[in-house]
Amino acid sequence: MSTIADSSTLAPQETSKYSKQAIRLAVSLFYFGQGLVFASWASRIPDIKTALHLSDAALGSILLALPVGQLITMPLSGRLVAIFGSKRILTLAAPFYALCLTNVALATAGWQLALCLLLFGVSGNLCNIALNTQAVTAETHYGKPIMSSFHGSWSLGLFTGALVGLLMMNLHLSTSNHFWIIAPLAWLHIFINHRFLLIGKSAQKEKPKFLIKPQGVLVQLGIIAFCSMATEGALMDWSGVYFKEIVKAPAKWVILGYASYSAMMTLGRFIGDRFIATYGRKKLLQFCGLLVSSGMIISVIFPYLFTATLGFMMVGIGVSVIIPMIYSIAGNNDKIPASLAIAMVSSIGYFGFLMGPPLIGYISELFNLRYSFAFVGCFGVLISLIVSKIRAIR
Repeated sequence: MSTIADSSTLAPQETSKYSKQAIRLAVSLFYFGQGLVFASWASRIPDIKTALHLSDAALGSILLALPVGQLITMPLSGRLVAIFGSKRILTLAAPFYALCLTNVALATAGWQLALCLLLFGVSGNLCNIALNTQAVTAETHYGKPIMSSFHGSWSLGLFTGALVGLLMMNLHLSTSNHFWIIAPLAWLHIFINHRFLLIGKSAQKEKPKFLIKPQGVLVQLGIIAFCSMATEGALMDWSGVYFKEIVKAPAKWVILGYASYSAMMTLGRFIGDRFIATYGRKKLLQFCGLLVSSGMIISVIFPYLFTATLGFMMVGIGVSVIIPMIYSIAGNNDKIPASLAIAMVSSIGYFGFLMGPPLIGYISELFNLRYSFAFVGCFGVLISLIVSKIRAIR
């Protein structure tokens, strides 16, 4: 079984002429930029649906092109980053990601939108693997846990992108003009900040294999990521429905569940590094798993506005640092390059993000939405149990 090293003890560390603070800020801004670009697309989905005269079923099928693009690129992304370094791949992939955003607005038919989203997913995955590998390298260079704050910057980018999208729609700006405002801003930031990135190239002399046999600890980390991402996907897609149909919240408060969840997730990521440094990843992962389950149970047993909101806040805090910690642990695997380890864990985890929302729907159809959320609550307990069995996590 492979082992996991603490990020502060890995050697050798990359040297840089720039300060640790400058490197950390640059990586944070790349995370923010990725979140901003993705949220810009998500905020205009209703407008794109209307412009292309798509039915709900057609839109649902077309939207699958984005995660398909991400999944088919997973093995290639990890290998490219291991060979050429996260800095080089990120510097090339990030501008392409912003360019793909502008292409989405050019689609005039459903098949064109699907193709654009496929490319958007491909470029997004290249950025995701390269950026998380860069974050692992930066964390090692920094000498203490900072991965959680990086993901907090991504969440902040999502929030900012949603607000900007709302502003653009209220100004009646076209989707194309909206995206062409975002893309140059992303390119400018990349041009300014790419110099601060660390090379992030694998220290191994052998060329990484295209396919690597899954290692036990990485599969276990992937299952933890699966549980966390399934919970995130469920809350993202079904929280509004839950507050409307189960909590019976007034129309103006239906959004409260998701808003409270996402706000606590963002907050948790910005303060999470302090708790990681104090209590260690193992104890915090176990606690977060139990917090996720407790929050879901409260919202299920007491489906009222105050208690359900409190439960969703607990879930937000719980999931906030799970994925950052898992990526950090996987990236410090001493058997294979960080990018390949992260790609392996991310591949398993991403299936949870895809399967979580439809699973909620199927269980709800058979029983009730409360049963669906109770089932999702079991994921938190599973996370705590798996973590307790992984001796390599400290």
